[in-house]
Amino acid sequence: MPGKTTRRLILAVSILIALAAPAARAEALRLAFYAAELGRKGPGLLYRDIARGDDPQAEAVAAMIAAASADVLVLSGIDYDHDLLALSALADRVAAAGGGPYPHRFALPPNAGLATGLDIDGDGRTGGPGDAQGWGRFAGSGALAILSRLPVDGAGVRDFSGLPWADLPGNLIDGAGLSAAAAQVQRLSSHGHWLVLLHLPGGGRIALMTWQATPPVFDGPEDRNGRRNHDEAALWLRLLDGDLGAAPEPPFVILGNANLDPLDGEGRSAALRALLSDPRLQDPAPGSAGGAAAAVAQGGANAAHRGDPALDTVDWGDDPGPGNLRVTYLLPSADLAVGGAGVLWPEPGDPMAGVAATASRHRLVWIDLALP
Repeated sequence: MPGKTTRRLILAVSILIALAAPAARAEALRLAFYAAELGRKGPGLLYRDIARGDDPQAEAVAAMIAAASADVLVLSGIDYDHDLLALSALADRVAAAGGGPYPHRFALPPNAGLATGLDIDGDGRTGGPGDAQGWGRFAGSGALAILSRLPVDGAGVRDFSGLPWADLPGNLIDGAGLSAAAAQVQRLSSHGHWLVLLHLPGGGRIALMTWQATPPVFDGPEDRNGRRNHDEAALWLRLLDGDLGAAPEPPFVILGNANLDPLDGEGRSAALRALLSDPRLQDPAPGSAGGAAAAVAQGGANAAHRGDPALDTVDWGDDPGPGNLRVTYLLPSADLAVGGAGVLWPEPGDPMAGVAATASRHRLVWIDLALP
């Protein structure tokens, strides 16, 4: 449990980082994605932990969010409850850490933990975490959520989370080792795929297309998770092509945790690399000096990586583990002007470095856009 001195340090450093934001920020829209890993082992536990105001991880997550000072933040790994109590409690802790208010909050139930009644994972039993639509101990586990200073157009939300995996054009479900019954009900999204419209201050709207993918590991030679992870990224390509209904109109931003690096670690990266090179999108390549320094200091698996360590967004360790990788992405449509981008990864020795590590293995990633 952090003491008063620690909480004051978190608050002071958060405010200093927020005050150091670029001057051009006043005319920009800052978007961020944070895989906060705020999941708990049962329903209601996350709300309890956040609301009491002394949970070390929840306080550290709030401090990192306050430091980023994003206008719109998409979170993953935060347990869902019907009244958004946990999300609202987190917004309160962000305010207590010196962050601005987030009056608009949005979330939908995830596929994680959603029971199927079938033996999806083939272990001979039903009702386990691996038998849900997405791995999870309970319904609502590890969801997506949005904290926003811009109003959300509730009528304009498109939720692709119910799309059967087998219905995605060009899918890789064949060979995934699912039974015929499981293949009929298995949804593509392990957590969710949303298109959410936000109202801009000067009129008009911007679309956020967000997702959290399954890790492409923890399976067998059939590579079920690797195939699904690939197709979770491919969904956006199919949507942009108009294969899943009307293609979104610019401006838009695809942002999320692909749980996949385009160059390093395990997984099928073809769809992700196609997104990164798609002419309808741009990759601002957010980076940090802290990520580069961490890779050098840690060595191990990082020494063999091909990717630029400054672009890393997660520290998964390397004993064992794949090392630090780039897995979080913010990809604006090609018409948008990007004023800045970064990964909130404090350098070793920075007072916030310990806060970031306490909060999550992932780091918050942000971009500044000129208002359309």
